[in-house]
Amino acid sequence: MQIILLEKVANLGTLGDVVKVKDGYARNYLIPQGMAKRATQSNMAEFEARRAELEKVQAEKLVAAQEIATKLEGLMLQITRKAGMDGRLFGSVTNIDVAEALATQGFNIERSSVRMPEGPIKAIGDVQIDIALHHDVVVPVTVSVLGEQ
Repeated sequence: MQIILLEKVANLGTLGDVVKVKDGYARNYLIPQGMAKRATQSNMAEFEARRAELEKVQAEKLVAAQEIATKLEGLMLQITRKAGMDGRLFGSVTNIDVAEALATQGFNIERSSVRMPEGPIKAIGDVQIDIALHHDVVVPVTVSVLGEQ
């Protein structure tokens, strides 16, 4: 299916690109999320009429993400969990826990934006994770997991 991208989509294209994707990906994800429209003549004309407005909205999102990134830079979160004598946690620290810890610090970050490359944290110590605020803005944050008896 040919679609017009209404915003930047990772590994697919940028605003205004006409790309061919699988039908299910377009119908079930891109179009309902408002990221794309079918590439018909009427939709192409409508997109060209709204192009400046869409570019302005994307630029505003990028600036907002960069402002949050400057505040998050160098941040160290402390999360306390029950742990055994050997330093392993009973359970783990997930992206949900990190998002909640950021919320207590005053940052409203979605849990899907928290990138944990090695998966959930299962031991006491400091771990570097990434917060993806925008496609182009990724901020490293240190999570310090403390154990309690």
